[in-house]
Order: sequence, then structure tokens, then C-alpha cells
Amino acid sequence: MKTIAVLALSTVLVGCSTYAVPRYSISTDTVVALRAVGDVKANVGDFHNDSPTKKDSQPGEIMCRAVGPIKTPDGESYADYVRKALISELIIADIYEKESTLELTGRLTALDFDSMGGTWIVGMELSSSNGKSIAVSSTHKYTSSFYGETACNQTAQAGLGAIQDAIRALVTHADFKTLLTQADK
Repeated sequence: MKTIAVLALSTVLVGCSTYAVPRYSISTDTVVALRAVGDVKANVGDFHNDSPTKKDSQPGEIMCRAVGPIKTPDGESYADYVRKALISELIIADIYEKESTLELTGRLTALDFDSMGGTWIVGMELSSSNGKSIAVSSTHKYTSSFYGETACNQTAQAGLGAIQDAIRALVTHADFKTLLTQADK
């Protein structure tokens, strides 16, 4: 009976941690690249997450080791987090216009991390209502730790940089500008 009580108490004391990726903040390099596109306006539609996730993860979170999940700051899906991030960048670059008939949509093709090796991998495809699309894959490296609690916290903090890198890869893609031209009629 004592053994069961000790195990139950240790389970309660150890528990499970939850980590959050920081709120998105714009990247100066991305805004500069977007402003170089010229005087265009675009809306941002739906984003979907088509990436395979770790088998023990729930929608909107990625499990980090056996320590706990890494979620977005407001509990939204990662697809919504990335969508809002792109909108933020487009607003600052004066490209976003909610009423624009030119609409960008996206999907996450890869979204995962290696908390032992210190890498996030983000794959994205961005499509335009004009029929054009581009895809990128980005690897973001960060310092990790052998200790699970520290590693998962560092992984969550690095999530912001991973998304910034992926969005920068999209907007600096050689064919990005083609997404922002109206379709020929």
C-alpha cells in the first residue's frame, strides 16, 4: 500500500509541463524583402496543417520528449499561428488588404523539431488565387540541452525563430513576386 501511495504522490509531483512558442514578432529582413516587391495588395485566406506530427501529440501541439507539449501562445493551431504571422509581416510591409481579390493561402507540409539535436523543421507551401504557388523548407538551429525540462523550454522559445525563418524563405523565394500578380483575364 505504501508503494502505491509513493508512486501516486510522485506522479502528482512530477506532472507534465506545458510550453508555449512566443507570440510572433515581425522580422526586419522579411519586411524589407516584402517592401521590395512593390505596390501590391493581397488578402490572406486559410492555412492548413498537412504535416505529419509526432504520434503522441494532440492537434495544435507537438509533444516534447515525455516532458510535455509545445503549444502556440493562444492555443490556436500552428496553421493559424503561421497565418497570423504572415498577416503581421504583410501589414507592416503595407501589402495586406483584407478586401483584396488577390488571396494567398497556405499549408504546412512539415512542422517538427528535434529537441536533442536542436533543430526545428518547417515546410510551407503558399498559393495564390492567381494559380501560382511556391514551396519552401526551412531548418532552424538552436542550442538545446540533454536535460528534458531545459531542452523543451529552449525548443519552445526557438519556435518563433523557426517560423520567422520559414516566412522569410517564402518571401525571398525567387518566384514569390509571381504570387502577387493578378491572373490574366
